[in-house]
Amino acid sequence: MKLFFGEINNGKAIINDDEQQHIVKVLRMKDGEEIHVTDGKGNVASGKLVIEGKKASLEVSEIKTNTLDFNPKLHIAIAPTKNIDRIEFFVEKAVEMGISEITILQTEKTERKNISIDKLRKQAIAASKQSLRFHFPVVNDLIKLPDFLKNINPEKTFVAHCNENLERMELKNIPHLDNITFLIGPEGDFSDKEIHLLAEKGIKAVSLGNQRLRTETAGVFVVSWNYLNLK
Repeated sequence: MKLFFGEINNGKAIINDDEQQHIVKVLRMKDGEEIHVTDGKGNVASGKLVIEGKKASLEVSEIKTNTLDFNPKLHIAIAPTKNIDRIEFFVEKAVEMGISEITILQTEKTERKNISIDKLRKQAIAASKQSLRFHFPVVNDLIKLPDFLKNINPEKTFVAHCNENLERMELKNIPHLDNITFLIGPEGDFSDKEIHLLAEKGIKAVSLGNQRLRTETAGVFVVSWNYLNLK
């Protein structure tokens, strides 16, 4: 399947401008090739490619709406790594394995204060197309931990931290939930103050095993665990 991103409205599909350039200049596709266009909201249009100069469009033959999405839905709030390549790696792999939402957290020990959310969103779109997803994940703006905690449901929220002196449950003991949120801390982990704040909010701590994992590895670990539970 050759999948591209665009808009789908009133029985028509409009291919995104950047995608059109990629089709014409990079892929050098030809008139009549079968392609598919998704809006990332669960809709996908199929049909024949039409090339007119530097423009590419779709002659629609079929539109499917409300395609199935991943269940359970996983939201990971993760602190950015100092080496931005690592958080970009996490985003790519998390999207491929069905994550529904990603939030970039600013914590007390977060070293990287600036991050291009637009770039991460573009990577999420690219990974979605590569893995043939019709529901693209949401990538939220950078937010401070206390602000993020104002809008969470503690019954469906968990945190992975490395403080062995505090009680932590095993992943396998998390009950089945349709929606789940996981918090992953920065290099150096959450501060003691933040860990106690999370506990006060009723957020349960989870152990990811005996090894100490890097931030992006912990994120991929949780996504992999969720992937095995997908319906």
